[in-house]
Amino acid sequence: MTRRWTINGRFLSQSTTGVQRYAREIVRSLDDLIAERAPLTRGLEIRLHCPPGSSDVLLNSIERCEIGSTGGHLWEQTQLATSLRGGGLLSLCNTGPLLSRKHIVCIHDANVWNAPQSYSLGFRASYKTLLPCLGKTACNISTVSNFSLGELVRRDIVPAQKAFVAPNGHEHVLQWKPEHSAATRLAASRDTIVMIGSAAPHKNVDLILGMSDRLGKAGFRIAVVGMPGSHIFKTGSARAEAGNIHWLGRISDSELAALLTDSLCLAFPSLTEGFGLPV
Repeated sequence: MTRRWTINGRFLSQSTTGVQRYAREIVRSLDDLIAERAPLTRGLEIRLHCPPGSSDVLLNSIERCEIGSTGGHLWEQTQLATSLRGGGLLSLCNTGPLLSRKHIVCIHDANVWNAPQSYSLGFRASYKTLLPCLGKTACNISTVSNFSLGELVRRDIVPAQKAFVAPNGHEHVLQWKPEHSAATRLAASRDTIVMIGSAAPHKNVDLILGMSDRLGKAGFRIAVVGMPGSHIFKTGSARAEAGNIHWLGRISDSELAALLTDSLCLAFPSLTEGFGLPV
């Protein structure tokens, strides 16, 4: 018997953060399982529906289809919803069409409630409207940690009886092959503290950047990955312009592996994360 499912590919039209990276890795791993003819994938037919102009992802068994003519929430709620023609829908990045009933949605966290200062008014409004509605209309809600599950239930976003935890994986990291670029080679040292993330307030990067002068006097450097540069902070800020800060922006997996291998430590100052905080 054929089991037909569609994956919500809106993430391929979005800038990549941890949420979109999660979706890419899940889709790639599922594609590999189908190609390997894993028992649980027998009879499984999957399509990846994405907005026009979306980025590509290398797949062997899952068919990628660009549908519709728009993007964003409008595409998701209308053109994706009408493209399904039966079967189920898997949405991996927090949102999906409200009209779909055979629908599994991964809601990663409750951060628009827990850390509202990190998001724009429009983003908060859309998520505070959509997520509780999806909690009611979707047949199941997954999330990435027991912490997130507790927060989603505590805030009445998701009924406990239809939610489950599917933890983030790490297996893709095992495929990384460390290889420096000129920038990461210059930044890496046994005195380098690596920090990964964005300027969102709940990431709390100021905790480390605010100590840059003292760290510099002690011989330490800071390598900042993921953030575009010092312009995200106040112009002329001493901590943003300190000479011991290396702004690396987005780097490849291979570059990140090399940087982490050849540096002192990873600093993780976040105040809250859906996947939990490292101990």
